[in-house]
Amino acid sequence: MLVIAVVAIVGASTFAVLASSRVKGSASQTAAAYFAAWRKGDITGMERLVYQPPPDFVARHRGLSDELRVESIQLSPGPLKSVGDGAAEVPFAGVRQLAEFGAWPFDSTLRLAVRDRVWKVLWAPETLHPLLKDGGRLELSEIDMAAAELVTRERLPIPNDSYAEAYLEPLKPEFAEANQGWELVLKAPGQPDRPLLSKQPEANVEPTTLSRPVQAAAARALDGVEDSTIVVIQPSTGEILGLADRLEEGYSAVRDVFPPGSVFKTITAAALLKSGLEPLAEVPCPSAYTIPGHRTIINDGDMDRGVVTFTDAFAHSCNTTFIEQATTRLTSKDLVDTANEWGFGRQIMTGIRGSCGTVPDTDEVDLFAENVIGHGEVVTTPLCMAALAAAVQNGTWRSPRLLSKKQVSRIEGTPHEDVPMDESVVTALRDLMTAVVDYGTAADAGLPEGVAGKTGTAEVGDDEEPHAWFIGYRDDLAFCVFVRHGGAGGATAAPIAARFLNGL
Repeated sequence: MLVIAVVAIVGASTFAVLASSRVKGSASQTAAAYFAAWRKGDITGMERLVYQPPPDFVARHRGLSDELRVESIQLSPGPLKSVGDGAAEVPFAGVRQLAEFGAWPFDSTLRLAVRDRVWKVLWAPETLHPLLKDGGRLELSEIDMAAAELVTRERLPIPNDSYAEAYLEPLKPEFAEANQGWELVLKAPGQPDRPLLSKQPEANVEPTTLSRPVQAAAARALDGVEDSTIVVIQPSTGEILGLADRLEEGYSAVRDVFPPGSVFKTITAAALLKSGLEPLAEVPCPSAYTIPGHRTIINDGDMDRGVVTFTDAFAHSCNTTFIEQATTRLTSKDLVDTANEWGFGRQIMTGIRGSCGTVPDTDEVDLFAENVIGHGEVVTTPLCMAALAAAVQNGTWRSPRLLSKKQVSRIEGTPHEDVPMDESVVTALRDLMTAVVDYGTAADAGLPEGVAGKTGTAEVGDDEEPHAWFIGYRDDLAFCVFVRHGGAGGATAAPIAARFLNGL
């Protein structure tokens, strides 16, 4: 009986060996093939090694890679372990390279077993990633983009209460898509969402041309002054250093036009100088002047200065002098052409849109006379008048802008090229504008030393106060002060300019 039992045991062992020898491959071979296919992204090859793979096996793998924006995967298998008869497992470390977060490591286990005499992978969602167990789902979502932050040229915050908000806020969407934030979240049934990784959007900081000290001084100069604006330009670059705008009723200092009054005499003076009139030429400045066969023009306050130099006539803003000289020396076309040389009729690409104004050509002598002194049908923007003052200071007209040339070109179009001005005319205009501040209509405004400028008072109707203007420059700083219905330019606008300059 003992011999029979021994023979039976030996026979059973021999059968087991024979049976096991009929299993195709080995656990290590199947595991190695599975990891090799996974590394290559051969999902169908992986699927063939899995015992009864779910119908969405391929879709799950591709879906996870697409959802997480996986760029590559690294897999490092550990030693194979037997976990029973016909069963084994391989612990492994993985690293997914995510487009938004970089390397994202994980640890999992590949389980194997003999099925139908073949070593197969026993796949479960946690094989793909342990967090997918029990219905877990990984989701990559966008984080709300931070609003663009527009800063000064020094990359400092725009001063508080800068009166520039109406221009800066509409600009922010132009830069809002530069950066994006992401968050990787685990969504598990019956559990709150669990953030795993996050990448906050970087602060999207875009420098403007605004200078912090200039903008602050301009804004504070307008405190308490309703319906007013200051535009400040750097003559050497055309960059807008300050843009404080308190204009009411939706008016814009860079886009809306107003009658300029006597600040336009800067253009008329340029035309007269081109015609040959010298700054020291003696000209009459009577209280009234009648255009032969046409209307009579009077000076403000019936001012009669007799015979003066052309420089003095400009300094005291003598209407009668300008109308007599213009109607005898110039044509309407001469005035239009000169205005166009100094920026009128030109598109201005600022990054926030802009315009200069218009000087209409006319055959009507009376209308031409009105245009000569900035009334009639002449209209302009405070931006254009600041650019005019900048061109006098530098000798070159430059298209004003609030952003870099690259950004202006992207948002609006290529800015106009720089335009060199007539050197002799520019030199004479500087002397004329210096006289305005030294002893002319701006002499009592409290302006600091080194300022040159021109006052303007634009009549807009019998029942309304005129618009007050003052344009000027000091060193590499040019500006326009405009107060809608503010009264006389010398009494209202020039002192604001003084407050601005003294506040720098």
